[in-house]
Amino acid sequence: MRMKKTAFFLAVFGLIGAVSLRAQELIPYRKGDQWGFCTPDKKVVIQPKYDGAGPFHEGLAPVNFNGKWGFIDQTGREVVPPKYEAVGSFRKGLAAVMLKGKLGFIDRTGREVVPPKYDYISDFTEDRAAVGVGRWEGSEFIGKWGFIDKAGRKVVPLKYDYARPFIEGLAAVGIGKWEGLDFIGKWGFIDKAGHEVVPLKYDYVSDFSEGLALVCLNWKYGLIDQTGREVVPPKYDEIKPFHEGLAEVLLNEKWGFIDKAGREVAPAKYDYALSFHEGLAQVEINGKWGFIDQTGREVVPPKYDWAGQFHEGLAWVKLDGKYGFIDQTGREVVPPKYDRAGQFHEGLARVELNKKWGFIDQTGREVIPPKYDNVHDFSEGLAAVGIGKWEERKFIGRWGFIDQTGREVVPLRYDWVEPLREGLAWVMLNGRVGIIDQTGREVVPPKYDNVWYFDEGLARVKVNEKWGFIDQTGREVIPPKYDELEPLSEGLAAVKLNEKWFYIKVFPDGKVVEYYDE
Repeated sequence: MRMKKTAFFLAVFGLIGAVSLRAQELIPYRKGDQWGFCTPDKKVVIQPKYDGAGPFHEGLAPVNFNGKWGFIDQTGREVVPPKYEAVGSFRKGLAAVMLKGKLGFIDRTGREVVPPKYDYISDFTEDRAAVGVGRWEGSEFIGKWGFIDKAGRKVVPLKYDYARPFIEGLAAVGIGKWEGLDFIGKWGFIDKAGHEVVPLKYDYVSDFSEGLALVCLNWKYGLIDQTGREVVPPKYDEIKPFHEGLAEVLLNEKWGFIDKAGREVAPAKYDYALSFHEGLAQVEINGKWGFIDQTGREVVPPKYDWAGQFHEGLAWVKLDGKYGFIDQTGREVVPPKYDRAGQFHEGLARVELNKKWGFIDQTGREVIPPKYDNVHDFSEGLAAVGIGKWEERKFIGRWGFIDQTGREVVPLRYDWVEPLREGLAWVMLNGRVGIIDQTGREVVPPKYDNVWYFDEGLARVKVNEKWGFIDQTGREVIPPKYDELEPLSEGLAAVKLNEKWFYIKVFPDGKVVEYYDE
């Protein structure tokens, strides 16, 4: 399906219409089908005469008249007469606009800093915006790309077939063509003046991260710095991201590690390797797993059938079908005797024995004997535990919560639970969602079809296709009555009721004002 330019404009710039979010001193107000602006106490300041309006940003608000958009200031003066098909919010003095299907930027005086003449415009990153002239094919833009600065100057001519945003002072650019979803061509990097710092000679490049970028040439991978110097010549079959200063590399079907200078800390001799965590990395050779340190020394010789990452100083290992735990010296703190095991969280780890789950501490003591059919890791002092059965990879049963002594703080009565998040957990009972606190008290009884996370102290709730807001005590600040409800932004939200949009404001004292009159 062909992606419309207007749809792209919406996604990138947040097209301002009746669903825009964010207010300052004046709030969009609808009377009938006309829009104006009023104060928070609903005193009309700008009389309703527009077909649409959005909140103020940087002193200006978008308004629509006869299908065209412009901007007014807080006195109601039309700083930018309505003439554009779409406009974006002002950000650091500029707003994107669309005119006759072309895109550009205006400043707060309405001056077209960048006249609408482009078919593609990105947002500004590092004071540069990518621009293009061409056409859309599906979700891809086919055309020529360049860059402009905030003064509208074309600092990079439109000569590239693809370009990515500036990151760490450089932008990846390519010459080639699209084949399906793949860009086939040559890649390099330009600086903000448009100089090709890295010639377009690579088959693929990543963006820069911490001064390095991944490059590919003839199916071999290397790393370059910001001068284009090949810190690691393209010779590896794969290079994974850096963790704790080291990255896994694949060469002739063997894995090793390099540092950011390109030095091979661990030669490529392992059948597989995983990233470093807490100073150690898992390595496999001849079907056996062990650990190396950041010098490449085998701290734990490969002798286990499988091994997990280190967490809180311990890692699980598997030997002859059983799981145990080792410390960072390789000492078996917990001999392999469990059927399955998880990582340590908050001092305890999940273990399974005879199809029942419990928890052990870092000495191997069974703090909570295996007796549950399913468990989650500890989070904020509690762990979700369940009794039931598995049906086609889905657990059917009852859930509750235990503390680190094994005490059931929340009885096992829910159909589904989420881990604690800032002292609250989302739960489901009989298909309805609610929220409990760390004591098991139902802050929000399970009665909603869905409950979103809290933002600005309120959470959106949905029941019977209607939306409202609750506070953190479970009180319905706004009972579910709206057909659609956007997230809050500085207390303001756009809502839809009976096919019409308007704004509401939730004040700190819980008072709610609807900014419309029919």
